[in-house]
Amino acid sequence: MGEPTFWDDAEKAQKVNQELNDIKINVDKYKSLDKKFEDIELLLEMAMEEDDTAVEPEIKEEMRGLQASLDALELEVLLSAPYDANNAILELHAGAGGTEAQDWTQMLLRMYTRWAERHGFTIETVDLLPGDEAGVKSVTIFIKGHNAYGYLKSEKGIHRLVRISPFDANARRHTSFSACKVLPELDEAEAVKINMDEVRVDTYRASGAGGQHINKTSSAVRMTHMPTGVVVQCQNERSQIQNRAQCLMMLRGRLFELELEKKEKEREAIEGIQQKIEWGSQIRSYVFQPYNLVKDHRTNTETGNTQAVMDGGIDMFIEAYLRAKANHEF
Repeated sequence: MGEPTFWDDAEKAQKVNQELNDIKINVDKYKSLDKKFEDIELLLEMAMEEDDTAVEPEIKEEMRGLQASLDALELEVLLSAPYDANNAILELHAGAGGTEAQDWTQMLLRMYTRWAERHGFTIETVDLLPGDEAGVKSVTIFIKGHNAYGYLKSEKGIHRLVRISPFDANARRHTSFSACKVLPELDEAEAVKINMDEVRVDTYRASGAGGQHINKTSSAVRMTHMPTGVVVQCQNERSQIQNRAQCLMMLRGRLFELELEKKEKEREAIEGIQQKIEWGSQIRSYVFQPYNLVKDHRTNTETGNTQAVMDGGIDMFIEAYLRAKANHEF
C-alpha cells in the first residue's frame, strides 16, 4: 500500500463534509419543528384565553402539517445505518415462467424508475438483457441520490404477481415471480478488498443501443470473481475503460453483500434463527385478479390501489419496513 495521495485526502474530506452537512440539515429541521410547535402552542393558549373557537380549523391544520413533518424527520433518523446515504445498485431477475415473468420484471423496472423520479433521484441503466418475446430477463440500474440505498434496501427479495396473463389466449390466471437485489454503491475505502489476480475479465460486443460504435468494438466487460463465482457485467458505457470501472464498482458491492450474508448466517446460527430462502418466501404480493391488492408480507401493509403502486407509489411499504426493522419486529 502506498502513501495516501492528494486525491485520497480530498475524497475523504468531501465525505466528511457531506456527513457534517447531513447532520446540520437534520438539526435545522428539528429546530424548525420545535419553533413551529411553540407557535401552535402559543396560538392555542391565546384561543383558550379569549374563548375563540374560530381558530380551531387553523390549529388543526397546523397540527396536521407538524405531524407530517415529524413523520418525515423520523424516517430520516431511521436512515442512519452504515451506507444508507449511499447510491443504490438495483438488480431485477425474472423467475421461472418465460415471457410472463419477463414482462413482470419489466413492470417492476418501470415501478422503481417512477419511484426514483418522484424522489428526484437519477437513474442509469448499466446492463439489460431483453426478454425472448417481451419484457426483460434481467436488468441492473444505478439509482443515484442521498439515501437511495437506505430506502431501497427494503425492496430486496422476491416479488410475486397474480393476474390474467395478456400472453395467454385462454385468459387464464398466472403467477409470476421476479427477484430484486439491492446493493450500496461503495468507494474503495468502504469496499471489500479485491485481489485482481482472482478476477477473470472478459470483453465482448455490446448488444444494446448506441449506434455503430457500440456494436463494432468489444466495449462490454464481464468480470468473474473466481473464489466466489460472482459475475458482474456492464455494457452501458461507450468505452471499455468506463465499463471496467463500472464493473469493478458493482463487484465491490456484490462481495460486500456476501460478507453481510456471511455475518447474518453466523448470527442466526448463534441465535437459532432459521429462515427459508425460496420462491415461496416472497416479500410482497401484487394481485390484479380476482381482486386488486398489494400486500407486504413482512409488515402486513397493504393497499387496493394497485395502479398507484405500479406508478411508483411504494413509500408506504418502504416506511413500514424501516419502522418495523427499527422496532425489531422481524
